Amino acid sequence: MTYVVEVVSVTKKGQATIPKKLRKKYGIKDKVLVEDNGKEITIKPLPTPDDAYGSLKSMFKGKTVRELLEEARKEEFAQDEKWTKRARAANL
Repeated sequence: MTYVVEVVSVTKKGQATIPKKLRKKYGIKDKVLVEDNGKEITIKPLPTPDDAYGSLKSMFKGKTVRELLEEARKEEFAQDEKWTKRARAANL
């Protein structure tokens, strides 16, 4: 295991840049989790919703969260259309 030490600058707004090689190594994209245990802070990468991540991914046949939501919405819209047609027919 290699121990890496990097010095980064912090802006007046509290922003620090995570070095590119560390972002790439840990897959850091848009967001990170910052934990404070009272003695030190730890930065951990957060997965994006588009990442096929977790133990249930095999159930969804490699589809992204976005694709699954689009499919579910199509089914909901179809059901809504079905009920709308029934309601219109009942009112005629």
